Amino acid sequence: MSEKEGWFGRFSRGLSKMRQGLTDKVQALAARAGRVDEDLLEELEAILIQADVGVAGATAIVENIRERCRKDGIASAGAVRDLLREELRRRLALAEGPSVEGAAGAGRGAAKPLVIMVVGVNGTGKTTTIGKLAHRLRDEGKQVVIAAGDTFRAAAAEQLAIWGERAGATVVRHQEGGDPAAVAFDAVKSAQAHGADVVIVDTAGRLHTKVNLMEELKKVQRVLAREVPGAPHEVLLVVDATTGLNAVQQAKVFREAVGVTGVVLTKLDGTAKGGVVVAIAGELGLPVKYVGLGETAEDLQPFSADKFVAGLFPDAAPPES
Repeated sequence: MSEKEGWFGRFSRGLSKMRQGLTDKVQALAARAGRVDEDLLEELEAILIQADVGVAGATAIVENIRERCRKDGIASAGAVRDLLREELRRRLALAEGPSVEGAAGAGRGAAKPLVIMVVGVNGTGKTTTIGKLAHRLRDEGKQVVIAAGDTFRAAAAEQLAIWGERAGATVVRHQEGGDPAAVAFDAVKSAQAHGADVVIVDTAGRLHTKVNLMEELKKVQRVLAREVPGAPHEVLLVVDATTGLNAVQQAKVFREAVGVTGVVLTKLDGTAKGGVVVAIAGELGLPVKYVGLGETAEDLQPFSADKFVAGLFPDAAPPES
């Protein structure tokens, strides 16, 4: 895919499976039903639940649509698709938050460098996300240092080294099995010595139910806070959209342990269950900072409710700016 592809193309392409699992099903339901009735609304709720919007979210969305239809005298089933689009945009707007790039360019003064700690269980795409984020920051003109803090997986450090070379970022790594907090310390010192703008700290991702992992992450946080005022300034949780509502449970555990400030939702291009972003917004109140829409660095996109909805309902999307 061309690197010149704009946001609309990326969101439309990246959400194609979710569109098949949600938007297209709602369109078919409306065509089959003809008019708004309880059977239609029950089927709509089932479609939303299957897309991993969550029971609470699906119930609330359908109730709001039911009330709109009653209040405005809407009887045509064809209008339900438009009402759903409005509801999704409103709910997804709750998940919007300031971008990491904006924070990196805000001029933090004594707090420089901006320190981003990235957490998540193995297999979510955490290491790849760090590489893509470094690429985005370098494109913004930022000098980036990456701490290869997942010392339990040699492959993670090797992967970061490759991404670091591509992005022009410095990668600080220790031997396999080393102390992750020591890697974080050395990365911060390297950034301070060279005037780097951003430090991105990778972390181990063994099962999130393991108490020792959470204690390890807290230790990394303490080291970062000691070396840079207010660090880590961002704690990004990477979750895999294909795991559905399990991502919400992961977010709850990590938020309690390390104070997550934002979510990166990866692999949206591989699932019809991307409605989990609605559940994250509604149940957790955490901002979704980025979404992963494909394999390339450019496919890591800042989250936007308008862009997300445009990808789900491309026929109703505004012209790309």
